[in-house]
Amino acid sequence: MPDLRAQQVTLGYAGRPVIGELSVAFPEGAITVIVGANACGKSTLLKATARLLTPDAGQVLLDGKSLHRLPTRQLARRLGMLPQSPVTPEGLTVRDLVGRGRFPHQGLFAYWREEDEQAVTEALTLTGTLDLQHRPMDELSGGQRQRAWIAMALAQQTDILLLDEPTTFLDIAHRLEVLDLLHRLNRERGTTIIMVLHDLNEASRYADHLIAMGSGSVQAAGAPEQVVTPELVRKVFAIDSVVIPDPLTGSPMVIPRSAAESPVPEKPVAQAARPWPTQQRESQDG
Repeated sequence: MPDLRAQQVTLGYAGRPVIGELSVAFPEGAITVIVGANACGKSTLLKATARLLTPDAGQVLLDGKSLHRLPTRQLARRLGMLPQSPVTPEGLTVRDLVGRGRFPHQGLFAYWREEDEQAVTEALTLTGTLDLQHRPMDELSGGQRQRAWIAMALAQQTDILLLDEPTTFLDIAHRLEVLDLLHRLNRERGTTIIMVLHDLNEASRYADHLIAMGSGSVQAAGAPEQVVTPELVRKVFAIDSVVIPDPLTGSPMVIPRSAAESPVPEKPVAQAARPWPTQQRESQDG
């Protein structure tokens, strides 16, 4: 299993520091979600983890080796990155897009092999996009496009998948569709998933490990039940809230409190085991 961690990294843009001397480890084979207010440094940390941004100091390590010392193709076989709102070339079909995920595995002359064909078909099947494979990307819904991009990342067959706000601009049904897919891929394939999410309740429901960031540093890290407290929400998001157990999963659910509302007694978060989100919804529907 891959060991990915940041060690005393300082990151910024054009000489403006965003993150200073941050150290954090990402649990192997788990879903890690990074949360925090806007401009707190969460996407900056993810970019450094994907080698899209070079630290001003410190380093990001994969299995004890600096990412910047690994050959590009070798890194691309270990780590896949889905950026926020990726742009698709006009007229590209779903299968063409997913096929691009095989680039790191092809040789100098880029011969298309049977194993490439199998990897693409498997990725399409896992993401439920096999029936869409000949459709142009620009004809798909937001949720379908996002699943196609995830399929491309899966076709790389990497141990680690990084996603920067994969549910941005999606409605609630498509957000759940994407998050359920990532949860299933993690459980069935053991892929280490690291993603940035805006919605704290969705992050708490789907994360095994939660990293809360504020002012360029890690404010708390651990299981959602340990991290998400009214004090943490106030510190990171500058709002008062009540934290109660999610009635479906037992994970922490944050209810923001407006200034006009009177205080409500706070209830402790239940330490119950959280079943798979998909199973919970199916049991409710059944």
